[in-house]
Amino acid sequence: MLRVLTLSTLYPNGHQPTLGLFVERQTLGLAARDDIEVRVVAPVGLPVWPLSWHPHYRPLTRLAARETWNGLVVHRERFTVWPGGGAHLAAREMVRGLSGLFNHIDFAFDVIDAEFFWPDGVAAMHLAARHNVPFSIKARGSDIYHWGDQPRIGDQIRAAADAADGLLAVSASLKQEMVARGIPADKIKVHQTGVDLDRFKPGDRQKAKAELGVEGPLIATVGALIERKGQSFALDALARLPGATLLLVGEGPDRAALEKQAERLGITKRVRFVGAQRPEVVAELLAAADVMLLPTRAEGIANAWVEALACGTPVVTCDAGGARQVIDRPEAGRVVERDPGALARAVTEVLANPPAQEAVRRAAERFSWERNAEELEAHLRTMVQSHQSSRSSRA
Repeated sequence: MLRVLTLSTLYPNGHQPTLGLFVERQTLGLAARDDIEVRVVAPVGLPVWPLSWHPHYRPLTRLAARETWNGLVVHRERFTVWPGGGAHLAAREMVRGLSGLFNHIDFAFDVIDAEFFWPDGVAAMHLAARHNVPFSIKARGSDIYHWGDQPRIGDQIRAAADAADGLLAVSASLKQEMVARGIPADKIKVHQTGVDLDRFKPGDRQKAKAELGVEGPLIATVGALIERKGQSFALDALARLPGATLLLVGEGPDRAALEKQAERLGITKRVRFVGAQRPEVVAELLAAADVMLLPTRAEGIANAWVEALACGTPVVTCDAGGARQVIDRPEAGRVVERDPGALARAVTEVLANPPAQEAVRRAAERFSWERNAEELEAHLRTMVQSHQSSRSSRA
């Protein structure tokens, strides 16, 4: 029996049901395999009172400290975050917040599987050392190219990478980013994401568009409403695509600015802000779209790329992260520069010669959750066996 403790600040909860669904899906896939038991620790960062009563944080204070979530036991221990200049203290505070749980947990874990480098991976380093177990860290994107370059955080990330028994990256391009920051290449394995091919699948596009009340081309942009995802570029591109409708699927701090931009461009009637949606709704919207447009600045592998392809919807995106790994054939879409004109021209090309939905879907079929779980199990078992052998040789 392999007992895995999954450590992830990116994990769904009652207040944020769409947070880290890709981590949850990977964890459920691992737990479903024979002779594996998984326990999830999903720490919740909260500032000290009275800041914890801020509307952004207050719903998180109501989360249960322990619950069964989709069949897995999930611990939601609190740790202190310091808004403003205290970001570099997050890993230290997480270790402090988790110490009591780790000292008394009713789960004899063999390995810690950290699902993000910051602060999860750095905290895992300290916790694994205290409990004499191996640990793995998975890099997903912004934990490397954003947090990895932050003062007083980058050094902590590199220290955790050096200490880790194994490292994973969601794409070959992200592995290159890690190597560029001084992490040894031979320590990093590429571990691709998966996609639910039963949920994300082609449908009757014209019927779906009619049900949405859309005439003409339908473009979907899926992602948090933040600068990195590039919705402002999507709006500028839409202004060059007369007759097209844009669905912005996601929520975030840039929403008000994007609404003002749409008004300024005179395209308000052709833009729909639909907010964050459950996966089944995202699947329906992607299947209805003629194109999925994501002008992202930086990614590991965007789940929205793979989900769109699984729905038979070609993707137009920018040359970021693993884009060319995913958009690897003409039917899958186009990879262009982050420029509204280039994006609009690429969308026009795809609309003029739409590929068959099944041909697009074939580009997603290699992203299997079954293979994802199989590779993760092998990775973790190898680490545990190596750690046990090393411990035996020292005895």
